[in-house]
Amino acid sequence: MSKVCQITGKKIITGHKVSHSNIKTKRTFAPNLQDRKYFIPEQNKWVSLRVSTAGMRTINKIGIAEALKRARAKGYLSA
Repeated sequence: MSKVCQITGKKIITGHKVSHSNIKTKRTFAPNLQDRKYFIPEQNKWVSLRVSTAGMRTINKIGIAEALKRARAKGYLSA
């Protein structure tokens, strides 16, 4: 499974780990992804999503149907 949020499109980014002596080494920053099931009342079905915590807040704010519609429009969610 890829580490990409299906609602917001957040994915792994790279940066530096900086030590006390200011030595920089490469590291990755992964999004906080959770596997969640949401019920869509309009379609009367459950859908499983891999969403970040920011994506969960988006779903709580605008609703699952609108969040899925926006994610499909931006290309984060297929089909």
